[in-house]
Amino acid sequence: CDIGLYGLAVMGQNFALNMASHGFTVAVCNRSPSKVDTTVQRAKDEGDLPLIGTKSPEEFISKLSKPRKVVILVQAGKPVDLTIEA
Repeated sequence: CDIGLYGLAVMGQNFALNMASHGFTVAVCNRSPSKVDTTVQRAKDEGDLPLIGTKSPEEFISKLSKPRKVVILVQAGKPVDLTIEA
């Protein structure tokens, strides 16, 4: 994948779909697997966009081409620390 986006609240979902609609292959991940499923379904519904859902940080990173580019969109504070530690 060209880029990864971790954090699929409203802004994260829309950003991932926007990048995919502009031709980038996007890997997505979230602490809540249901958000991944929702985003992947939206990508299919909005034109079979090039978006790949992942359910773990390890799988997420493995999908990214080197050099890896990751956008982290999670709530400030403890969620950021937990994401970086994962």
